[in-house]
Amino acid sequence: MASGIKGRVLGVSLSIVIISWAASWTTNTAIAQTITVDAAPSHVANTFSPVRSLGAAIDRLRTGTPDHLLTDPVLKEILGAGWQTVTYRQNTELMVEAWHWNPNGTWSDAEKQQGYFVGNAEPTAEMICHSWAAPLPHRGFSRGDGNGWSRLTDGDLKSYWKSNPYLTKAFTGEPDSLHPQWIMIDLGSKVPVNAIRIAWAEPYATHYSVQFWTGELEPFYDGTTKGTWQTFPLGAITEGKGGTVTLKLVSWMIPVRYLRIWMTESSNTCDSHGSADKRNCAGYAINELYVGALSADGQFNDYVTHFPSRNQTVTWPSSVDPWHAASDMDESRGDQVGFDFFFTSGVTRGLPTMVPIAMLYSTPEDAANEIAYLYKRHYPISWIEMGEEADGQHMLPEDYGALYLQFATAIHRLVPEAKLGGPPFEGTFDDVEVWPDAAGKVSWLGRFVDYLKAHGRLNDFTFFSFEHYPYQDKPTYSWADLYPEPEYVRHIVQVWKDNGLPPNIPFFMTEGNIGGGAGPSTVKSALWLADYVGSMMTAGAGATYFFHYMPSPGRLNGFLLLDEKYNVTGYPPQYLATQVITKEWVQPVDAPHKLFNVSSDVTDAAGTLLVTAYAVDRPDGQWSVMLVNRDQHNDHAVKVVFNDPGTGRDRHFAGQVDRVTFGSAEYKWHSEEHGHPDAEGSPSRSGERGHADPDGPPSRSKVSGGAETFYQLPMASITVLRGAIRDR
Repeated sequence: MASGIKGRVLGVSLSIVIISWAASWTTNTAIAQTITVDAAPSHVANTFSPVRSLGAAIDRLRTGTPDHLLTDPVLKEILGAGWQTVTYRQNTELMVEAWHWNPNGTWSDAEKQQGYFVGNAEPTAEMICHSWAAPLPHRGFSRGDGNGWSRLTDGDLKSYWKSNPYLTKAFTGEPDSLHPQWIMIDLGSKVPVNAIRIAWAEPYATHYSVQFWTGELEPFYDGTTKGTWQTFPLGAITEGKGGTVTLKLVSWMIPVRYLRIWMTESSNTCDSHGSADKRNCAGYAINELYVGALSADGQFNDYVTHFPSRNQTVTWPSSVDPWHAASDMDESRGDQVGFDFFFTSGVTRGLPTMVPIAMLYSTPEDAANEIAYLYKRHYPISWIEMGEEADGQHMLPEDYGALYLQFATAIHRLVPEAKLGGPPFEGTFDDVEVWPDAAGKVSWLGRFVDYLKAHGRLNDFTFFSFEHYPYQDKPTYSWADLYPEPEYVRHIVQVWKDNGLPPNIPFFMTEGNIGGGAGPSTVKSALWLADYVGSMMTAGAGATYFFHYMPSPGRLNGFLLLDEKYNVTGYPPQYLATQVITKEWVQPVDAPHKLFNVSSDVTDAAGTLLVTAYAVDRPDGQWSVMLVNRDQHNDHAVKVVFNDPGTGRDRHFAGQVDRVTFGSAEYKWHSEEHGHPDAEGSPSRSGERGHADPDGPPSRSKVSGGAETFYQLPMASITVLRGAIRDR
């Protein structure tokens, strides 16, 4: 139960008086409760255009599916849900891949078709219908998305990890010590350690420290501020010579799980790709890592598992060199839909679109050419997102800032009017924190903003973006998990503001959904969606984008249910809820809607808020109130009062009021078999197969408004009340 909500939803004040009838047969006494609505003209919480602010996100698709999903009749069905603008997600960064947004371009080493690839900025008669990516051969991640593994513990002394050369003095203009690069090793559990063996590649570190983590929790996320990195007594190296070195770190044994190599000065010698390109001679590179116990007679007992798969000992790097070769391209890993196909398919509805650039594993020239290409094609672009989930890649904010400025400079050289922002953060409940800097500051966003300010470049940061997945890591969720959503939204937005988000910069939730467990067998995910959209827009978001927009044939947990032949087999709860939100609550027009705060004291005995409400003054002159009855067992009835706290004036719906409802009465799931595998051989996320009957549409009725009118809210439902208002 969400004890922190206590009958309050974002300070709303649309006065709705609610009457609840007890479910027990022993009484039918009506208990009056009030949801107060603030309709004062000066108290507008947010003004937005649904066409530009209520959208969906499109990510990399399975190879072979875009031609079916982005064409009719499937596309028509997808668009029929009502989401408007879209944001193009860039999955290759999460996979630690170099993205070829344009298959046509040039290699830095053209003869060998390798090096750093730059897509062609000049449009041709040939349309870009598909785009692919190359897993980076100098990867240092053992985890993350995709199926790649680290070259640091793969057992191959010919492979190596290398850091991103764009984080060195040659490109940042700053001493390398201001952008330390690091490798972290996770041994899996605490073991007695006194030595490390490093097989350096070129370039190697001449100044570095070997450190261990003092905390009990992992050094990322939950444990970030609950421990420190402490240098081993003999772990500070100031005259590194490269080669394979075995370092005794301490004269006794220290129980250690996490170790870190913190590198601050490079040899600037050239890697295996030669000296013709200065990027080959900047940063740090390591062939293989060994950690363990060194005996008095020099015998080294290695605790590391060396294997070219995810069965290896886990490592995490600060960055990865985007160097790769044509032979690394892998079209089987998914299709980042080609830009020309994307913009001409109709999925954007011709509306301005937020597009990304690859930044963590790309080059400034490639990103600039991408944006120049899109502008030369005259595609409508709203915003440009710089990279993808740098926090999820554990990149320090100063490193992200250094890349951000280089890429911004290159983009603005070709397209001065381009509006840039980011990072975007991966879904989080709370602040994104990193290891403290010299001043003890841990806020990722705060330090990024500080970096831009220190370089006089805050004007290059025109919007802030983040993702929202409250239950991403849960395989399922209970009904009680619905209740905290408005408070989650309010809290995280306040966190960003407290961390120094400039007040004049808009913020966008560019990708989100409830997370795991959003199968078709319950309307829970639909109610969550209405609460989330209402809460996020009330908190002041410039736009919010629904994820999982593109369905997956044969899967039961998609936005739209399709069979293997791309025939529609059902409309899941979130699809139907989207129609209520985008076509009933608001008008699907590019015109301002004024959103007002709504509060509620409709609670259960524990103080848990059961009914939330979100009110808009629409451009057609009607007021529209979306009410979410999160009580899965009881109906409620409401009186609606629009109150101006400044004047004390109360108004009410008058005349005919449109009432649109979607909930457990309009959608009923009928199970067929539990635990049956889906079309891809995995159990469906809902844990069962079956079908819905009915599966919509939302019910419609008209009621007569007035000061004494009660509006019925069925259990587990979303209801929109819409009409004109006047004084009592």
